[in-house]
Amino acid sequence: LLLRHARSRNYVSESEFCKLESVPLDFGDYHPLKPITVTESKTKKMNRKGSTSSTSSSSSSSVMDPLSSVLDGTDPLSLFAAAADPVTTASMDSTRKKRDKDDSSAVGSDFDPWSSKRGEILARYTTTEKLSIVSGSFSRKATTTGSAVSEKVRTRLEELDDLEEGSQKEILNLTQQDYMNRIEELNQSLKDAWSSDQKVKALKIVIQCSKLLSDTKVIRFYPSKFVLITDILDTFGKLVYDRILSMCVDSRVSLSDNFSPESVNDTAKETCLNWFFKIASIRELIPRFYVEAAILKCNKFLSKTGISECLPRLTSMIRGIGDPLVAVYARAYLCRVGMEVAPQLKESLNKNFFDFLLTFKQIHEDTVQNQLIEQCVEIPLYLTLYSPAIDWILQCIAYRAPEVLLTEMMERCKKLGNNALLLNSVMSAFRAEFIAARSMDFIGMIKECDESGFPKHLLFRSLGLNLALADPPESDRHQILNEAWKVITKLKNPQDYINCAEVWVEYTCRHFTKREVNTVLADVIKHMTPDRAFEDAYPQLQSIIQKVITYIYDFSLLFSVEKFLPFLDMFQKESVRVEVCKCIMESFIKHQQESTKDPVILNALLHICKTMHDSVNALTLEDEKRMLAALINGFIKMVSFGRDFEQQLSFYVEARSMFCNLEPVLIQLIHSVNQLAMETRRVMKGNHSRKTAAFVRACVAFCFITIPSLSSIFTRLNLYLHSGQVALANQCLSQADAFFKAAVSLVPEVPKMISVDGKMKPSDAFLLEFLCNFFSTLLVVPDHPEQGVLFLVRGLLNVIQDYTWEDNSDDKVRIYTNVLHLLSAMAQEVYIYRVDKVDSNDALYGGDSKFLAEINKLCETVIAQILDHLKSLGKEETLKRQSQLALCFFNTILAHGDLRNNKLNQLAVNLWNLAQKHGFADTKTMVKTLEYVKRRSKQPEMSHFTELALRLPLQSRT
Repeated sequence: LLLRHARSRNYVSESEFCKLESVPLDFGDYHPLKPITVTESKTKKMNRKGSTSSTSSSSSSSVMDPLSSVLDGTDPLSLFAAAADPVTTASMDSTRKKRDKDDSSAVGSDFDPWSSKRGEILARYTTTEKLSIVSGSFSRKATTTGSAVSEKVRTRLEELDDLEEGSQKEILNLTQQDYMNRIEELNQSLKDAWSSDQKVKALKIVIQCSKLLSDTKVIRFYPSKFVLITDILDTFGKLVYDRILSMCVDSRVSLSDNFSPESVNDTAKETCLNWFFKIASIRELIPRFYVEAAILKCNKFLSKTGISECLPRLTSMIRGIGDPLVAVYARAYLCRVGMEVAPQLKESLNKNFFDFLLTFKQIHEDTVQNQLIEQCVEIPLYLTLYSPAIDWILQCIAYRAPEVLLTEMMERCKKLGNNALLLNSVMSAFRAEFIAARSMDFIGMIKECDESGFPKHLLFRSLGLNLALADPPESDRHQILNEAWKVITKLKNPQDYINCAEVWVEYTCRHFTKREVNTVLADVIKHMTPDRAFEDAYPQLQSIIQKVITYIYDFSLLFSVEKFLPFLDMFQKESVRVEVCKCIMESFIKHQQESTKDPVILNALLHICKTMHDSVNALTLEDEKRMLAALINGFIKMVSFGRDFEQQLSFYVEARSMFCNLEPVLIQLIHSVNQLAMETRRVMKGNHSRKTAAFVRACVAFCFITIPSLSSIFTRLNLYLHSGQVALANQCLSQADAFFKAAVSLVPEVPKMISVDGKMKPSDAFLLEFLCNFFSTLLVVPDHPEQGVLFLVRGLLNVIQDYTWEDNSDDKVRIYTNVLHLLSAMAQEVYIYRVDKVDSNDALYGGDSKFLAEINKLCETVIAQILDHLKSLGKEETLKRQSQLALCFFNTILAHGDLRNNKLNQLAVNLWNLAQKHGFADTKTMVKTLEYVKRRSKQPEMSHFTELALRLPLQSRT
């Protein structure tokens, strides 16, 4: 019925007719990148009663905000600000200028804050010894309501004395974690006491915590204890400061960050003084020092010079602390607080450091030595306890300090005997550029240090860290490496050796050739292989690999380093080995700009990719599989043997055997082989020799063998279709038929639900999309001489008919509608598109009547199926679906059928009426469709559309 009277198509003329009409456009002065000129009209009202108004126009060449015209050019917030008190505005401006001026002396983002050191200290300084902590009762004494003020003051002082005179109890045998938990409980108790307005209790907690900093019974843990206790002190200092600041809030305006003492009211000042008086009454030096330092910032409420006067006094107070370790951490805390509240006051920082130098010799006195003997602590370990404090003091001093001062510091350290500890701190704190420029001087100082006091390899490590950040003079670089490596290579302890070698590898890679890098790697292998020492040094070994591939990213050069691959063999632990392989592949993908066929690179990277692939097992996460597959695919894409297509295919075959457990890699290989087949066709320009044809068939066979191993059914379907298209383009007709038959036979296996991004979804929409693509390909596939007319189309229709569709789905009819489009295209004398050098059915049959009759039979069968489905939708709940499908079928007939045939014409009219019958048709759609029919009637040989338009009524819903 339809195809017997199919409309003959002239695709060229139809394409020309559907083109948009070009209309000449005179741009004049307009250009899309040229600034727009906007004319703004402003109306000024003369008075409220009068109607007279004057209008002024102004022209602007800038792009204006469209909202500005609504506001008559005035922002309502600006009006509000303009109406504010001019005195207040002036005051705000002056405050802003003052703040900008003060900010110039503030600590910048280039200063490493204490918070960045905290975690490292807690992780490094641990202990397994039992700890103790003093806990107070913190009970509050009752007072009578009528007590005088002096009585209240006396009571509070008694409470403070009570804490210092024995109301505490010592809790013994605490593990490190128990101790940290107790400290955290005290921190929370401080906050709770403060929030419940028990200020004296809060102060007592802080005093108790400060006292703990005088205890060095477990000296190894002291740096971590200092971190924990000063956290509580910081909390207390902030609470006091915020409390006083809140008392300064006026009903109109609050204080800015950089306020002057004159703007603080008397109540706030009195409260502030009261806090300092309370702290001054603390009898013990260490808690008095720490608590006053914690609220140092509160001096801003009292006078402009308060902080500058307090810092020297607090610095002098530290001289009364006998234990040098306790004293240096007290200085570190004072420097920390000083940098936070007054970073411009450098003199107190310098004074703290110089005082420390004067007392440095105390380390070797009997008091300290006896304590170390009692706790079984060696001098080298003891000296490392000083590092966090000295490093911090020197960092504060060195921040934006002139070179003259840094040189003076360096010279003072030089004059001290056994100054390895200070030298290490200097190299840790001073600017890398300063250290690098004087590298040979520092090496000389390191040589003079006593090995027994502080290990020289730690000094060389600190020097290496600086040289990784800044370059030394070029003339000194080789000598620096020789001097450093002489010391490093003599280290017997593998952990000491690898910690130092890890740092100097970067220096070597940065400034020297592959020969020196190879020598260093060989030395690392030599030191770390005996007794499998490498098993305890995987992080450092990983760091070495990362540094090597950072600086040597030319992989032909990298793999020519003789000891690089043997170095990789030290990674025996699978998880670590895989991480290293991932780093190497990421570097290759990032830096490899051109494709490669270098056999050294290919063999090495195949081995690395194989290592990653073999790590995949049943427990491997999908995200990890995707990451590994992406890295391997990135490598595969970068391999090219140019026009040696056989070698390229051999590489893909080898890769398939090596990476068979990662489906994304197999998919990439299939796409690459298809691309290779098409590239062969392009290069040969259609001149197919027997050798070329055999090669293409080998590519096709690769794909045909590989596709069934994939688990995703739609991936298989699409790859069968794509590979069939490639085979067809290369005139491999029997192979193309095999792919298409495999796709047809796979359709019945499509499940009703599939997983998409981890969620289960119906598969109908995906199947419909695939079949539409398949139909487009089948148009140009010639019939097999032994299989009959349209054997692939018939087979596919049988599969579609037998497939179990969802009851509420219309996808089957939508597929049949697309089949009608295909059959209509097949009935044309010349097809709309073709494959080069492949004769499609239009050439094979030449419009033979028997061929057209077969098409007509298929068409009648499909139409019958569509009409049966439309009838089945006659129930009330399915009438809307019936209307939509009827209109869809009507459009198919309109586009592909010859409506001069009366029966076909009548079918179209019936479908039109059915679409509107129950009021579910979209009126706008029906109107536009009818307008289209009327427009078509004006085209040549389309006059019969005029009669059709008269037979297509528009029904109203009312």
